[in-house]
Amino acid sequence: MKKKWLLIPFLLMMVALLNAQLPAVFSKERAFEADSTATVRRYLSPVKILWKTPNADTNIINEERLLLKGNGQADLSNSNMCILKSSTDVHPGLLLDFGKELHGGLQIVTGMFKSEKPVTLRIRFGESASEAMSDVEPVHNATNDHAMRDMIVKAPWLGKLEIGNTGFRFVRIDLVDDNTEFELKEVRAIFTFRDIPYLGSFNSSDTLLNKIWLTGAYTVQLNMQDYLWDGIKRDRLVWVGDMHPETSTIAAVFGYNDVVPKSLDLARDITPLPTYMSGMVSYSMWWIIIQEDWYIHTGDLDYLQRQKSYLTGLLNHLVAKIDSNNSENLDDGLRFLDWPTSENPEAIHAGLQALMVMALKAGANLCGVLKDQATAAKCENGIARLKKYTPPTNGVKQAAAMLAMAGLMPAEKANKEAIAVGGVKNFSTFYGYYMLQAKAMAGDYQGALDAIREYWGAMLNLGATTFWEDFSMDWLPDAARVDELIPSDKKDIHCSYGDYCYKGFRLSLCHGWASGPTPWLTEHVLGIKVEAPGCKVIRVTPHLGDLKFAEGAFPTPYGIVKVKHTKMANGRVKSEISAPKEVKIIRGS
Repeated sequence: MKKKWLLIPFLLMMVALLNAQLPAVFSKERAFEADSTATVRRYLSPVKILWKTPNADTNIINEERLLLKGNGQADLSNSNMCILKSSTDVHPGLLLDFGKELHGGLQIVTGMFKSEKPVTLRIRFGESASEAMSDVEPVHNATNDHAMRDMIVKAPWLGKLEIGNTGFRFVRIDLVDDNTEFELKEVRAIFTFRDIPYLGSFNSSDTLLNKIWLTGAYTVQLNMQDYLWDGIKRDRLVWVGDMHPETSTIAAVFGYNDVVPKSLDLARDITPLPTYMSGMVSYSMWWIIIQEDWYIHTGDLDYLQRQKSYLTGLLNHLVAKIDSNNSENLDDGLRFLDWPTSENPEAIHAGLQALMVMALKAGANLCGVLKDQATAAKCENGIARLKKYTPPTNGVKQAAAMLAMAGLMPAEKANKEAIAVGGVKNFSTFYGYYMLQAKAMAGDYQGALDAIREYWGAMLNLGATTFWEDFSMDWLPDAARVDELIPSDKKDIHCSYGDYCYKGFRLSLCHGWASGPTPWLTEHVLGIKVEAPGCKVIRVTPHLGDLKFAEGAFPTPYGIVKVKHTKMANGRVKSEISAPKEVKIIRGS
């Protein structure tokens, strides 16, 4: 017995030695260093079976079972299963509709099918019904770029499979194996998103505008993954220029969220000066503008101070890119505004001239906060020089909007001679935000409201639940909805249109840069404009246009500002405003 007890210290010593040899990842200290995620997972059952293999009633049995709420658990009862039966000639399939655009993947729960071997399935995700029905092929540009949306997988017997990480609303499942019987208990979407409250709100007498505001907010929320992306199917990247409408939406809807500084810092850290973010001269300038917007909203001086070295280096580089004719000379990177202007050098030049004024103005303001008067003075001198030269717009709406916002062209002139011409013809999803801003500067609030209804409303009328990477009013004649199979007398809007890098099914139907109406409605209809860092001063100047009332909320670091504006019989607007005591409210222009 004594000998056995003598072995205990030896065994304990051996255990300690073995623990010391384990990889560091197994230690408690190291476990706390593992990356965490800000997103959550929720599981959603489909709301509709939109299609099944024709003339295959004996090959697909009890498919309605998949619409029931599931629990994600295979079980031994093996009752009430959806059964897919294949032959050598028929390989049955189903198209499931989850009701709205989602980010995430798919969970498949199986039963006790006869073979007891894994069964081969083909899974296709789609942002439109027709995309989920398509093959990966060059004709209609259906791809697996950025995220896999078309794949062959093996599903286990009496188990669970989770696959996919993309943007989708529709999923098609096909049985690949010959002469196989496959039992399905559940098919659920794995919805991956930031579960954050909508602190801001917008409600008015126009239900379409209300829906547009919410759709823009939801579009951006889906793109707030570990970083702030521009698209959840394609463009799952940090594009800083594209971020500007998104960060404006975040400020109006969610308030502070760490996805913004995290993404801004990523862009900075992977872009050593004098190179440009994403290789585009405009995107580094948007980085400066977003930094000012973010500081004004949050008042976070510590974060701003951490940008000082990079910010001043970038500003000095930009000032050096003004030539002797007082023109921007940004010829050392890709000259880009948005895709519709990408083949128009004159419009790009006008837009970059304006954007440099805006960036240097933002930089001067930030350098004043940082007490770097020397760099602020360089920026002011650069602005003065740039304002001596205004390039022509040639009637291009993007160029006119930017010149108006920069103060290089009277907003009334930009609106009359370019932006308002032809209504929303030649609007773009990205720079449409700045066209709306320029219209507001021109006092054309009613025209802006009409443009929002017509342009962004048209996407909703086609079945959109998020706003798209690209859209043109020219697409509308005979266009089918994206949430239906294409009737013979209609055009497939998703596979037929798009341009440049986003032709056909490669076109993203959830793109954050298209969210501009959301912050615009908050700023101009609710009339909420931040005028001091940290939202310490807010000016409220509503513009209801043809609305009978508008009400909503706006998040600040101190709490929520709430407003309600009602148009009286005499045409005047009665406003009710409540705000945290730390926030000073100024009424009127």
